Amino acid sequence: MSRRTILLSGAALGAAGAVTGLPAAAGAAAARPLRQDPFTLGVASGDPDHDGFVLWTRLAPQPLAEDGLGGMPDRPVPVRWEVAADERFRYVVRRGVVPARPEAAHSVHVELDGLLPGREYFYRFHAEAYTSPVGRTRTAPAPWAMPATLAMGFVSCSQYEHGYFTAYRRLAETEPELVLHLGDYQYEYAKDTYTVPGGNPRDHEGPETRTLANYRQRHAQYKTDADLRAAHAVAPWVVVFDDHEVENNWADEVPEAPDPDFPARRAAAFQAYYENMPLRRSSIPLGIDMQLYRRVRWGRLATFHMLDTRQYRDDQACGDGYRSCAAAADPARSITGAEQEAWLLDGFRRSEARWDVLGQQVFFAQRDNNAGPLTVTSMDAWDGYVASRDRITRGWLSAGVRNPVVLTGDVHAHWASDLKLDYADPTSRTVGSELVCSSITSGGDGADSASGSHPWLKINPHLRFQNNLRGYVRTTIAPDQFAADFAVLPYVSRPDAPAYTRASFVIEDRVPGLHQTGDRPLPSPRPHRRSRLDHRRGQPHRRPRNHPPLTRTPTAGRTPPGRTFTERVAIPRGIATLSVKEGPDAAPGGVRRGGRRGGPGGWGCRRWCRPG
Repeated sequence: MSRRTILLSGAALGAAGAVTGLPAAAGAAAARPLRQDPFTLGVASGDPDHDGFVLWTRLAPQPLAEDGLGGMPDRPVPVRWEVAADERFRYVVRRGVVPARPEAAHSVHVELDGLLPGREYFYRFHAEAYTSPVGRTRTAPAPWAMPATLAMGFVSCSQYEHGYFTAYRRLAETEPELVLHLGDYQYEYAKDTYTVPGGNPRDHEGPETRTLANYRQRHAQYKTDADLRAAHAVAPWVVVFDDHEVENNWADEVPEAPDPDFPARRAAAFQAYYENMPLRRSSIPLGIDMQLYRRVRWGRLATFHMLDTRQYRDDQACGDGYRSCAAAADPARSITGAEQEAWLLDGFRRSEARWDVLGQQVFFAQRDNNAGPLTVTSMDAWDGYVASRDRITRGWLSAGVRNPVVLTGDVHAHWASDLKLDYADPTSRTVGSELVCSSITSGGDGADSASGSHPWLKINPHLRFQNNLRGYVRTTIAPDQFAADFAVLPYVSRPDAPAYTRASFVIEDRVPGLHQTGDRPLPSPRPHRRSRLDHRRGQPHRRPRNHPPLTRTPTAGRTPPGRTFTERVAIPRGIATLSVKEGPDAAPGGVRRGGRRGGPGGWGCRRWCRPG
């Protein structure tokens, strides 16, 4: 029997136990009970389908334990789970028992099906005398349904040491129905290795992550953050990794620097990633391999093609970095690998969705940083794999994809771009759109700049927007338009920053390209007192008298229903420009007024989003 068969059999046993109960596991409990709350890492759900989703938790009463096992005893612990139609669990629709096993760091994955489509559900876990926080999740709409809207947020790049995860909480407060994490969920560095100007506000525990114990401890440290736990508890997530979940800029089996132990490191990182994410059994790692690319369908409204641009790519050309590199155009080079590319192109041909969304890691559009005759681009991005990008772009055109949209993380700044077949010809037709989210914290406090002032926008006319503040992107996807708000925070070096909408864009059905509908430059700083929104008491925000109104530009198409805006205003003090992952991206940057969507049924964040 192969190792993969053993792993899958064990996962199947866990799923069966989730439905039928596991009396054997229950009887295996030692007489010595758990003496501390084991639910310190919270709860999560993910990969929603029209009839189910994955529920996740991990037991860790001492989450920072150096052995990575969270202070748990070396025995299976039966974990009871419940799914209800209401947050008070008066109407429990499913329940079961599943063992949390020491060989999986006492993580629990419950993969459910047979639920009703397009429904909100609540879930929780019980282990011995302890009960977990309650999470909210939902099933996707029925395959034939065309929902009126989908409120989806996407995020990336959360370096724990570089700041506080307030952006996760602000996203949770908007009550999204779906969250996409596009990579760099956690970082591998030891304390004082990757620092921001002025010093890191927080420190990593433990050494640079290389072993399974290291990665387990690091994932646990990240989930001790209450803001991250709130974001996981509010909606189902769809996750993919980028480089830092293993190490910086790795490419398939090639590490950043020569390392004979890299295969073992990669295998350890993959196992810990699976143990700490709400992923299906199909993503259980087998050594250095992990099936991560997959699709999530949201009725006929949207199909999310989630890509893996790390495991199968050729090594970065010309030694990585920004280069003018002929090898980048080699047609034999691929960032996805042949099998994933064929899977994606076949998905384009079969798609019946209104919006085909690529959720992936690195910059898709061309970004030339040289104003002269040379084209100087990032070898780690799709610019380092030009033929691969061209095949995929032509693939969605030949398949007749109605509305292609690419979502990206990685670069620690907000960007928005029109996509072209020929980036050398600014007049060539636009064939799609790319939205790039800034980091949650990576790079530390950002800074604002006037829209259009980044020098690369003049070199690359298809690049429409850039901003170097930290934040996330909120979207409202409707049959007739895809609306995106670029949310920013004025600082992350201290907790509880407000969030603002810095810019807004709309993509109209059957009209490739971006239409800017809102722009909010940083106002002139003047000292003022601001009130802090308290969601538990409903205290309102007050707008400073000197704060200008949000500029909004009329656009064709309607505003999606249920989309309202409330003011959350503060003028930051002492914002400083600092370098980010890709040095030229560090441009002056700023703040915004925020938009907040009402959640279904007025659910709000009275429980899931509060601190603790």
